[in-house]
Amino acid sequence: MRGIKTQKEYKAVCDRIEELLEVVENDTPTNNKNFIELDLLSDLVADFEEINEPVPASSLVDVIKLRMYERGLNQKQLSELLNVSTSRISEYLTGKSEPPLKIARDISVKLDIDASIVLGVQSK
Repeated sequence: MRGIKTQKEYKAVCDRIEELLEVVENDTPTNNKNFIELDLLSDLVADFEEINEPVPASSLVDVIKLRMYERGLNQKQLSELLNVSTSRISEYLTGKSEPPLKIARDISVKLDIDASIVLGVQSK
């Protein structure tokens, strides 16, 4: 099957996906022709978007804030977890300063954040 080549094709496929979402339900059998079409078109759109509209890498600040939310941590609790002052945490979260290597390692381990994000390493 050929992939999506142009924005016009992409728009048409997205419109068709919207139509299919109206008739395909969670309990629709996987051998249903609409389900199969939706599945195939969704894969084509995902491939096109991956090439033409890549999602930018998450920033360390965004990931730390996400982990804080997920774990119900406030800045004071995070400062205690990482053994740094709350003002230092504030500087990290506002982007005013970056954590030194030791704290970066603790952030990676204690918040379960991939080291490449903590160290700002871009994957290719």
